[in-house]
Amino acid sequence: MNEPIHTYEPAIDDQTWRRFETPSTATLTTVLAKRGFWNTFITGAAPLTSGNRMVGQAYTLRYIPAREDLDNNLVFDNSTDPQRVAVEAVGPRDVLVIDARGDERAGVMGNILATRIFQRGAVGVVTDGCFRDSPAIAAIGRPAYARSAHAATNKTIHHPIDVQLPISCGGVAVYPGDILVGDDEGVVVVPRHIAAEVAEAAAEQERTESFILKKIEGGAPLLGTYPMDEKTRREFEGG
Repeated sequence: MNEPIHTYEPAIDDQTWRRFETPSTATLTTVLAKRGFWNTFITGAAPLTSGNRMVGQAYTLRYIPAREDLDNNLVFDNSTDPQRVAVEAVGPRDVLVIDARGDERAGVMGNILATRIFQRGAVGVVTDGCFRDSPAIAAIGRPAYARSAHAATNKTIHHPIDVQLPISCGGVAVYPGDILVGDDEGVVVVPRHIAAEVAEAAAEQERTESFILKKIEGGAPLLGTYPMDEKTRREFEGG
């Protein structure tokens, strides 16, 4: 693969990418909520396999309901079909995010297309719909998130309409280039323009909560510990 990484503004530095490798999606949703972003967790996008961490930038694909005169022949034109265009356009550090309207009556793609996505260097695929060939996609061992599984091919229900435009996925607005972080709980969307400050704050919150958890495991009460009072904070800060 020698295709360039898709570029968006602002640029994300290496330190920020590294910082996103650690915090949980739960931590990130709290950090985002403190900044006024309350709706950031993609509802219904569950990991096919556990233990895969995903950090990347959104490359978007949108489906609308299929229509019989356009989709009944199940013809896929690799040069014009937005689904196929998206699969061949993703690259390193991209996450293909698919708006399927939460419709679970067909898959959005199967294992051949998923394999191609990862061969191109993408770091994950996320949808609020279904995958077909879900066991085979899971066997690839890479981050893949969906609402459920369905064996029917996409055009029985879905019509791919466009790529790289703002979409809705699991009730969350996703803009091309937004940062997506996935863990065993699901996927959170971080607006790109606040990525650096969110990553830094999330790393600090993880450090703080690790200290609090150890105190609670040692028998400390919630009062004065969670949240920390001045005495506990001095202990945390080594004072």
